[in-house]
Amino acid sequence: MSAVSSQLICKTFPVGLLHCNCTLIGNTETGEALVIDPGGDADQIMAYVHQFNLRLVSILHTHAHLDHVMGAGALKQHTGARIAVPAADRFLWEAVEMQCRAFRLAYTPVPEPDDWLQDGDALALGGIALHTPGHSPGSTCFWFPQEHLLVAGDTLFRRGIGRTDLWGGDYATLEQSIRQKLYRLDQNTRVITGHGPDTLLGDEMRENPYIRG
Repeated sequence: MSAVSSQLICKTFPVGLLHCNCTLIGNTETGEALVIDPGGDADQIMAYVHQFNLRLVSILHTHAHLDHVMGAGALKQHTGARIAVPAADRFLWEAVEMQCRAFRLAYTPVPEPDDWLQDGDALALGGIALHTPGHSPGSTCFWFPQEHLLVAGDTLFRRGIGRTDLWGGDYATLEQSIRQKLYRLDQNTRVITGHGPDTLLGDEMRENPYIRG
């Protein structure tokens, strides 16, 4: 666990068969928390929620690929927290069973989201939704400006970018999203990626071999 401010705590850990990074962010004063990309292992996620004495109020998804969503239903059942999914990925959310068949993985039904996210939507704990299409049509990063924290999903990795050969992916669109939305943020921003290690935004602008600032 790491503290991103005197009030907020942040813990990122891999979940599911494809090791998606799941991020738990909680406010130590109010006890409210959100979880981003619960791709599986709902019991592990809930164990951290209880360990830090938090109450889950929001379940956010950076996009609707199967490895980022499969724990949503169980978390909703445990907590009643609202599920939010990028609006442009609705077709992917409704096709999770098809995605599982394509990757030969077991299918776990996902519930209807409570909210369909749009660019600029306000999130719990001071976050803002930034629509960054390319990896998928709805791909969205979650920006916490007071904390200099960006949860990027599969849009941006450490020295890498999200693949664009899946349903609705497009490299030119992804490049535009990163340049126009992400590389205009504070270079000292900590980036939590969808898979693999964290990075700093400024480092990616200078050293990412795919898209430099």
